[in-house]
Amino acid sequence: MKKSNAKPAKISPELEKKIEELIGKMTLNEKVNQMLQLSYHALPAEEFNKKVEAGLQGSYLHVLGPETGRYNDGAASSRLGIMPMFGIDAVHGHALLHGATVFPSQLAMACSFDEELVEKIGLATAKEVAADGLDWVFSPVLCIGRDLRWGRVDETFGEDTLVVSRLGAAIIRGYQTDGLVAACAKHYLAYGEATGGRDAYDTEITERKARESFLPPFRAVVDAGCMTFMTAYGSIDGIPVMISRRYLREILKDEFGFDGFVVTDWANFQALVKRQYIAKDETEAAKLGVLAGNDMSMNTPEFERGCTEAVERGDIPMEFIDDAVRRILRVKARLGLLDGTRKRPDRSVIGCAEHEKLNYRAALESCVLLENNGILPLDRKKLGKVAVIGPNADDWRAQIGDWTFLSHPSPNPDAEPNDVNVTVLSGLRAALPDTEIVYEPGCVIEKEISDEESDRMMHAAIAAARDADVVVLVLGDDLAENGETKDRSDLTLYGRQNELARRISAVCQNVVTVMVTGKPLVLGEVKKCSAALLQCFNGGDLGGKAVAALLLGDENFSGKLPISFPYSTGTLPCYYNQYDYWHDGRYMDAPTTNLYYFGRGLSYSEFEYGDVKLSSDKISADGEFAVTVDIKNVSERDGVEVVQLYFRDLVCSRLTPVRTLIDFARVEIPAGETKTVTFRVPASSLGFVSEKYDNVVEPGDFRLFVSGDGEHFKTATLTVTE
Repeated sequence: MKKSNAKPAKISPELEKKIEELIGKMTLNEKVNQMLQLSYHALPAEEFNKKVEAGLQGSYLHVLGPETGRYNDGAASSRLGIMPMFGIDAVHGHALLHGATVFPSQLAMACSFDEELVEKIGLATAKEVAADGLDWVFSPVLCIGRDLRWGRVDETFGEDTLVVSRLGAAIIRGYQTDGLVAACAKHYLAYGEATGGRDAYDTEITERKARESFLPPFRAVVDAGCMTFMTAYGSIDGIPVMISRRYLREILKDEFGFDGFVVTDWANFQALVKRQYIAKDETEAAKLGVLAGNDMSMNTPEFERGCTEAVERGDIPMEFIDDAVRRILRVKARLGLLDGTRKRPDRSVIGCAEHEKLNYRAALESCVLLENNGILPLDRKKLGKVAVIGPNADDWRAQIGDWTFLSHPSPNPDAEPNDVNVTVLSGLRAALPDTEIVYEPGCVIEKEISDEESDRMMHAAIAAARDADVVVLVLGDDLAENGETKDRSDLTLYGRQNELARRISAVCQNVVTVMVTGKPLVLGEVKKCSAALLQCFNGGDLGGKAVAALLLGDENFSGKLPISFPYSTGTLPCYYNQYDYWHDGRYMDAPTTNLYYFGRGLSYSEFEYGDVKLSSDKISADGEFAVTVDIKNVSERDGVEVVQLYFRDLVCSRLTPVRTLIDFARVEIPAGETKTVTFRVPASSLGFVSEKYDNVVEPGDFRLFVSGDGEHFKTATLTVTE
């Protein structure tokens, strides 16, 4: 892949001078309006239209395509002619636009462990967004999905800090190639770690823990040149993040050197007054938020009056306003919005064939094979009749997931599918034109139906399965169970899905189960009933086409889990890198291990790992070492293996997790061949964050683990000397 020009170029002295001259000409009203982003939801129509005609707003959100014209006209006719930025939630493609490419969700993308692929998805998304007249994507989500009860796990890159860091940086490089769009890293900070998996609630962590687990992805994307950040709804230790001078100014802007701008999440200034009871009115809220380091208010129209009054009172010194406006104008300059050099691709790129091809590759790499007793791949020649059963077998809405035209900005549940929306059912029908395929949903997930209708659906599915050669059983969740305000107290499959699995497996032994879900659910019952089990997080437009090709062996599995699966909701949290200091190490009424661990993923290829070799078994704390392992493909099928390198400090003055991922590599290995995989590791990667917030590597022995599934390891021991 051609190396992208992702990191924004430094603004030239001439342009910085122009920005300063522009700031010098601006009135307080013009400055404050640059700090305000509005959606058409924010105000009554007449009042909103007056704002658009005045043309002073710094940004708008949820505007699509040709609608941008009247907003730009208003700005162009304003006194200073500063053009607005148009923001959009393009979390997995420009999916709020019906007809644009809908890629797999972030969690599905993460199954690929493929930075090149994720960067290409970012680039394709940026092209479609920019072609639609927009400038700014509220993506990527850098929250870490460690509490599966949280409704937004589908938006994350999984549970591991390193994976989130590397894939987050990759998609930003794609978004910001040649200044196509500005990326927005969110939600800063530790939003997904809120107590009880409660969206926008309090997160009970220390700064040391934040630096260990939650800050590294944001530091990584600052280094990758991310132009904007979004503050989280929630709080840390009782202090809303958006008023934390420590996290915003001192760490993000000063320590990390972030020179872009910070935008709040939706109506966060308003929340300080009406939900969190931190500020008595909009004036105090503006003071707290701006002084802490927020540069733009998302969709709180009261901010304009509150901020203006706070400045006039002297509560916000003008230099804080100028700094915010300077940062906003700097990003606009990088996009070409200040000097009229903004470039946009032709609209023909939206949903184009090139992006469809990329989307298919992404769907393939996002599927994870969890179980296979030998039934897969299916043999076309032996398939006289295939029964496709389950509520998600033909539900394209469940397949493409949240943050699409179905759910945002205005829910559109009656939208028709695009021509490219391929479900598991339609994918199998296209791949098996000469095979009898019968379809029965068997049950529903959320929909209310009568007991009589429910029994009829169940009996019809059992009858279809009874004389089938193979049953493809497609279960999971739907839009009603994923997203904001969709936190769950129970991760068990809804409705009669477990019963359906049991009763189908009682009449047919050849059950291949495909899980189409937004996040990990409790699958113990399903596992018992399945000869093979696939996990397909929201796979985008072409998820069903990819599943069909994989089941039939036309394509090979390469995906690995970026997140762990629990035995039950009560065994949460289940992320892999926990401490093992636990009295008796188990719940009295549950197994001691997860159902599936981070890193698991089977293939039609079989890989054999050799011994782990180190360049040296002793190094200094400021040194570097190499870890080498030979991996042989002992099957007759070319394959891709995701090789994972973990470590543990065997004796440490702080508790250390059972394992911590320090590197991974995606390796193509032809049938019968051996590849040597080498990781070059600085000793600093073996450290921990001390109470002084520095990285400490203590002398002693360290265990290194190499694995392809997160459960079986080849190991070696390294000694770090004084």
